[in-house]
Amino acid sequence: MDEKRNDLIIVKAKVTMKTTEEGGRQFGFKSGYRPNHVFELPEDLRSIETYIGDIQFDDQELIEPGETKIVTVRFLKVPKIDTFMRVGQKWFINEAARTLGFGEILEIKN
Repeated sequence: MDEKRNDLIIVKAKVTMKTTEEGGRQFGFKSGYRPNHVFELPEDLRSIETYIGDIQFDDQELIEPGETKIVTVRFLKVPKIDTFMRVGQKWFINEAARTLGFGEILEIKN
């Protein structure tokens, strides 16, 4: 993925994963995980837009349910995603329709 750096938007983000009891995953995930990223929820959830991005850990191997970590997220640069790329932007981290956690952009690296 690194040789196509112009096709990526790289951000530093705070990611908080829901606990299993809150409906999150039963197990954590490792660096390179590619969930669905959802920046806005439409009234009609059938028209939800998701974005592609992988979560990279800078100093740990995995994140467990209920934890909060500072990570790097590499989003694929696609039309409309630029409108969401700003410090303070929050979003949902999903597996299919299930929300596993939340992210917040702390810094845009490129």
